[in-house]
Amino acid sequence: MNVVLVGFRGSGKSTIGKALSERLGREFIDCDDFIEKRTSMTIREIFERHGESHFRTLESEAITELSKLDGKVVATGGGAVLKYQNMQVFKRAGGLVFFLKVSPETAYERIQGDPGTRTRRPALTDKDPATEIREQITLRAPYYLQAADIVVPVDGRAVADIVDEVVRHLAGPDHEQRDPVPIA
Repeated sequence: MNVVLVGFRGSGKSTIGKALSERLGREFIDCDDFIEKRTSMTIREIFERHGESHFRTLESEAITELSKLDGKVVATGGGAVLKYQNMQVFKRAGGLVFFLKVSPETAYERIQGDPGTRTRRPALTDKDPATEIREQITLRAPYYLQAADIVVPVDGRAVADIVDEVVRHLAGPDHEQRDPVPIA
C-alpha cells in the first residue's frame, strides 16, 4: 500500500512525506520531482513551453506509473486532484490518500519563504499571490475532500506531530475506511 499525500502548494507534502518515509522506512517520491527528472525541465518550464494541459497529461502518466509501485510515500502536485482519475488510480492500487489541509494564510507564508517555489513553480493565475492562493485553495477544497481518505490539518503543527497522526491512522483498525474525515 502506498501512502499518498495531497494538498495545496505549501501544505507540507514534501516535508511531511520525507519525514514520514524515514519513520516508516519507505521510499519517498515527489511526483513533481519525478516529472522534472523525466522531462529535464522544471514544472514552471513545462507550463511556459507546453502549457498546463500538457503538464496535467504528464502528471497523469506519472501517477499511473507511481501507482504501480508498492510501499512508497508519494507526494502529488497540488493540482493532481483536479483530475478525478488520478486519485482513483492510486485508490484502485490500494493507496491511502491523506489530505494535508492548509489555510491560505499558512500556505502564503510558506510559499513566500521558499525561494525554490518562485523558480520551479508557475503562477496559476495573473492575480497577486495572496489572492491566487486563497482562491485556488477554495476552488480545490472539494477536490481534496473527494480524494481524501483522511484529512490532516497542518496549520500551527510540528512536522513530528503530523507524522505521528498519519502513522496512527496507518496503524489503526480504520485505516481501510474510504470516507473522508470531516473538517472540523
